[in-house]
Amino acid sequence: MNTSLFNDDFVDSKRIIYTPSDFAKISLTHLQEIGQLQAQNLHVSKRDNLSSYLFFVVLSGSGTLKYDGNAYFLTAGDCIFIDCHKPYSHETSEDLWNLKWIHFYGVNMANIYAKYIERGGQPMFRPQNISDFLSIWEQIYETADSTDYIRDMKINEGLNALLTLLMAQSWRTDSIATTSKKNNLLDIKKYLDEHYPDKITLDDLSEKFFINKFYLTRIFKIQFGVTLNDYLLHVRITHAKQLLRFTDKTVETIGLECGMGSVHYFSRMFKKVEGLAPSEYRRKW
Repeated sequence: MNTSLFNDDFVDSKRIIYTPSDFAKISLTHLQEIGQLQAQNLHVSKRDNLSSYLFFVVLSGSGTLKYDGNAYFLTAGDCIFIDCHKPYSHETSEDLWNLKWIHFYGVNMANIYAKYIERGGQPMFRPQNISDFLSIWEQIYETADSTDYIRDMKINEGLNALLTLLMAQSWRTDSIATTSKKNNLLDIKKYLDEHYPDKITLDDLSEKFFINKFYLTRIFKIQFGVTLNDYLLHVRITHAKQLLRFTDKTVETIGLECGMGSVHYFSRMFKKVEGLAPSEYRRKW
């Protein structure tokens, strides 16, 4: 770990270049670099094919991010979250900006970022409460600058808190569904939660809630991050697990009571989700 201050004609910057343990590199979401800069003059920073993910927040001033074929004009309060394997550049405007950033990586980051994009995450977003992000940044910075013997674990905890916040804050469906339609989707989700034992088809839901079934399948996944069929299956499997653990009902009866019909189909779907047969799940738990 190396803490230093970088001053030149372009930026006044403090940063920690962090070297995680071998354990952290293969097992944890780990820090690569964290810092803050105040631009002193116009400048451009470019990167390409970097095994890293970058989050930064604009504290003051303004500038431009170029990433994945798009240009994003950033002002105070804006945040970015990007995959640095792709080429990118960022530059301050004449209103010289002040940034806080974090470069980090992990073995699961490609899948996490893909889920972020799938849920509607954007390279640039404006959070409702920037102080939450700044608080996490401060915690990670202080930990990285410490001699705490479990700092890799604490940094992993902080980075996962950052990722959770990114998922929550940047998931925007406002432009896709009106408030009334989103309320309708919540009613549909509640209906699935309560009527999972019943036979439920898209046609039935379309007729009951006055919504086009093709639109429903698309908007449900956008709103909740999972397909309608997968959501219903997981509701049924969750109830089946409760019955397997806390009752003496047969596997066949449980399959029927949870809306999954024949014991063969129930067993196949249960194993698909849980990785083991219902009877084996019952024995293990």
